[in-house]
Amino acid sequence: MVVKLGVPSKGRLMEKTFEWFSERGVMLSRAGAEREYSGAVEGIEGVELVLLSASEIPRELAAGRIHLGVTGSDLVRDKLASWDSKVAELAVMGFGHADLIIAVPKCWTDVDTLDDLDAAASAFRARHGFRLRIATKYHHLVREFLKLNGVADYQLVDSQGATEGTVKNLTAEAIADITSTGDTLRANHLKVLSCEPIHRSQATLFKSRMAHWTEETRATLTELTEMMGLGD
Repeated sequence: MVVKLGVPSKGRLMEKTFEWFSERGVMLSRAGAEREYSGAVEGIEGVELVLLSASEIPRELAAGRIHLGVTGSDLVRDKLASWDSKVAELAVMGFGHADLIIAVPKCWTDVDTLDDLDAAASAFRARHGFRLRIATKYHHLVREFLKLNGVADYQLVDSQGATEGTVKNLTAEAIADITSTGDTLRANHLKVLSCEPIHRSQATLFKSRMAHWTEETRATLTELTEMMGLGD
């Protein structure tokens, strides 16, 4: 048996993941044509590279179909209920930083805090007859955060595309989304509420607690973590 390592299949996350492993003596590379989702591993025996979308990796870890996976900490926490019973963090990787935030229209000059948002949501429902809509793809994290902070009179609407555009398109009144620079928010005339982010995300190497770990794969994991200076 081999240790299956799931890595983002394209873009900057894939490139930075390859660099991170290379700096620690493990060479990862895409094999074949650019559109082929297969890869190669050099520097250690018994590890197979599996190229997946970052959003698929939490599911594959939880199902035990891969042993290790690199993805955003936000995705694991949002997609997996009781995530820490299904996966364990082996290393935060120092790239892919982004904050999950709540943003409202810039013209809402009197809405700057969560208390302000709660008041605005109540006023919105009284005026319009339906709850204030917050567009997001991070339903679990957002719902738990708002519950913890006493915001109740809202509804989450699913957005799997350009979330920042939902306010302009009149399909939501506010958004909860990942941002790194804030440029897209500003371009869409949105402002971030002055509270701590819902979650500060970064690329993280996770170990599946649900995968079948044999003596052989555990030995490979020990060798890998020792090479990279990580605790098992």
